[in-house]
Amino acid sequence: MGFAHNNGASLTYEANSHTVLHANHFRKDWQRRVRTWFNQPGRKLRRRTARKTKAATLGVRPQSLLRPAVRAQTVRYNRKLREGRGFTLAELKDAGIGRKEARGVGIVVDHRRRNLSEEGKKVNVERLKAYKARLIVFPRKSNKPKKGDSSAEDLKAPITRAAIPLPVVDAAEAPRKITAEEREFEAYKTLRTARANARYEGARKARAQKKEEEEAAKKK
Repeated sequence: MGFAHNNGASLTYEANSHTVLHANHFRKDWQRRVRTWFNQPGRKLRRRTARKTKAATLGVRPQSLLRPAVRAQTVRYNRKLREGRGFTLAELKDAGIGRKEARGVGIVVDHRRRNLSEEGKKVNVERLKAYKARLIVFPRKSNKPKKGDSSAEDLKAPITRAAIPLPVVDAAEAPRKITAEEREFEAYKTLRTARANARYEGARKARAQKKEEEEAAKKK
């Protein structure tokens, strides 16, 4: 003989033990609650068709916008070169490209980014100049070209929509023997000395200035 305890859920117990007899529910119509992906092949075709339509609408424009070459963040990943958000205003200025002009010819501008090294700035300036040299600007009206539009000869040149690849900044060095000078060089000691000099530079200057003032006071 068993008894039922109803507190939101029904449980059934055996007469001489405390073992629960589960009231299993096997009529939940689970087929309606299962997510299926039968539309995956159709969506794949739809995305491909949309890409073709977009490419035809863009015409002869590049497939992607031009972005700068930047270093990845943190010491772990800063060896890698990747595409950044946009070019700085200083890079555009050195390349001779205006801010509004850049946005009109497919160059992304990031007014918040700052150049922290001359080497990185030089790489992106060269990237902009290479893009500008290959750029062909078609006039809106063929019989009335405006300032900045390409000449008639440039318009007949072969066109490519491929993006400019990222530059190879650090070329791989061929294996070689270690020189005697490199073997004698103490890298750890040099780093620690440079760090200590940078840390105590202010204190040493203050001490030297105080000593000079004391010597000058003694002479008086």
